[in-house]
Amino acid sequence: MNHDTTCTSGATDVVSSHSVFGAPCWVSLTSRDMRATEDFYHAVLGWEWRTAKLGDRFRIALQDGAPVAGIAGVATMWQVAVAWTPYFAVPSADEAVSRARERGGTVAVGPLSFPPGRAALLADRHGATFGIWEGDLFTDWDAWRRVAPAFIKLHTRDAFDAAIFYGEVLGWATERPGCCEVHYEGNEVVLRSWGTVVARISSGALEAAPDPTIRPHWQIHFAVSDVAACAKAVENNGGTVLRQSEHEAVLRDPDGAQFTVTGQPDQDD
Repeated sequence: MNHDTTCTSGATDVVSSHSVFGAPCWVSLTSRDMRATEDFYHAVLGWEWRTAKLGDRFRIALQDGAPVAGIAGVATMWQVAVAWTPYFAVPSADEAVSRARERGGTVAVGPLSFPPGRAALLADRHGATFGIWEGDLFTDWDAWRRVAPAFIKLHTRDAFDAAIFYGEVLGWATERPGCCEVHYEGNEVVLRSWGTVVARISSGALEAAPDPTIRPHWQIHFAVSDVAACAKAVENNGGTVLRQSEHEAVLRDPDGAQFTVTGQPDQDD
């Protein structure tokens, strides 16, 4: 992967949101109880924790020493739902927020300054929550992709309409070098960044009418070696198993945040 807009700090290349703009670059959980959240995900996914540079209300989850995800203990302060949220890299948070508003989206928080960048929490015009990030990424993007979620997936009522919204807000499928590519594969919209599948949008068959019963949301899928063991650990630590199969389980933590574990990471790139 050729990052043409990196900056150097010592011997380490720091990737900026200009390099992978439009692509998911981080996932974060808004929480009411930081300690309980840390204990739960340590028990279920084996994560260790370190303090984030963003302040006392933020933690970074580590898997084998590499950053995987974040916790933001701001659900009560910001009056937002407890939920897992993907963040997308953008060259300008202000411009992305303006484009979202112009296209029927809403802004819950921000943009706010969190050195080394700026962030905002938004919802698309169907209500699915997502975040944007402008600035240096929390970790090397390629390394994060290897240990981070297996993939993220938007469940929505109209995949085609959602792809248009996010494409216009995040600059997908433009002529600008490095932008994300959008493809229709099977019954899903598939997003690729530098050839790697980074997100999917699904609403069932693309030719079908929008389903009003679907509550649009982004689902975070974490890759694990043993789905059954994770599901059992969730139940043993106060969470809930919503659905389970041999290779995948949809889970809810004790605070109400929903996530998925999968034993078969998305390798379709």
